[in-house]
Amino acid sequence: MKKINLSITGCMGRMGQQLIKSCKKDKNFKLHSLTESVPISKKIYGIKPQFNSEKAFKNVDVIIDFTVPKCTFEVLKIASKLKKKVVIGTTGFSKKEENLIKLFAKKIPILKAGNMSLGINLLMYLTEITSRSLGNKYLSKISETHHKYKKDYPSGTALMLGKGISNGKNKNFYKLLGKKYLNKKSFPYGEKINFNSIRKGQIIGEHEVRFSNGKEIIKLNHESFDRALYSEGAFSAAKWIINKKSGLYSMRDLMNFK
Repeated sequence: MKKINLSITGCMGRMGQQLIKSCKKDKNFKLHSLTESVPISKKIYGIKPQFNSEKAFKNVDVIIDFTVPKCTFEVLKIASKLKKKVVIGTTGFSKKEENLIKLFAKKIPILKAGNMSLGINLLMYLTEITSRSLGNKYLSKISETHHKYKKDYPSGTALMLGKGISNGKNKNFYKLLGKKYLNKKSFPYGEKINFNSIRKGQIIGEHEVRFSNGKEIIKLNHESFDRALYSEGAFSAAKWIINKKSGLYSMRDLMNFK
């Protein structure tokens, strides 16, 4: 099999570094270029990081982007012009930005996921099934914990799980979006989906969905121990999307959930 030429954006970030590390172990990929938003003088595995540009992406097959929304749209504009495939693991997009990504996906193949872990995507699927099965008599809430450096909250994964709840109820997620708490020891259930985010230590990621009717509680949870989960999931996405036509895809498509 011909190796997939890969570009990794945000190469100095936590996920950028993890993606580079995992790429060197995966024989399906050749690391072709790296980009960063600030000048980097040193080479990484013999590659000098560049700014996002046509030069950086011209000869790649897939771009993997775990950065911030502003950077992601820089990447999408260039990728759209060059007809390159993009895997997006960036989180923190607004509703308007989500719609803008859909427009780019009409021109190029994009696989976007708030979390690339196969386990988390299974959890979302189970959350949707649980929400559909329990119906409106059960209230729900979502908690998540990440390292102290993570800025956005709720996490992209928590929002994914919230969409799983709304999909199960066949309702618009944004209309079910409840209160967003930060670093609370406890927080309430509500008619809408409430979120609590904890930022502490070096925790990679913990997520829990709870359903309750006041008489019982159903818990669905997931805990990440190794950031390689996300990079390996991203590489699975990159391999999967290589032969896809223009469109917006998710890990659910990759995992063939109905």
